[in-house]
Amino acid sequence: MAPTDAKPETLESEIEATRARLAATIDQLAYRASPKTIVKREVNGLKAHFVDAQGNPRTDNILKVAGGALGFVVFVVVMRKVTR
Repeated sequence: MAPTDAKPETLESEIEATRARLAATIDQLAYRASPKTIVKREVNGLKAHFVDAQGNPRTDNILKVAGGALGFVVFVVVMRKVTR
């Protein structure tokens, strides 16, 4: 159907439907870009790294991070002793 053949009521309903879709898209983008939403998403991702879906700790990941932190502390202590 060519635009000149369309009835005004049909065009108005199409415009309203397009407005509604655009409004929903803008609302969704605003929600995703919200700083609170971004922080919440990052915190949930970090928690998921250390806790599984059932709420049990993932000891392998916890031990990796703890080992890395301990290694860093040992490195700093050794470097201070060497440079003194």
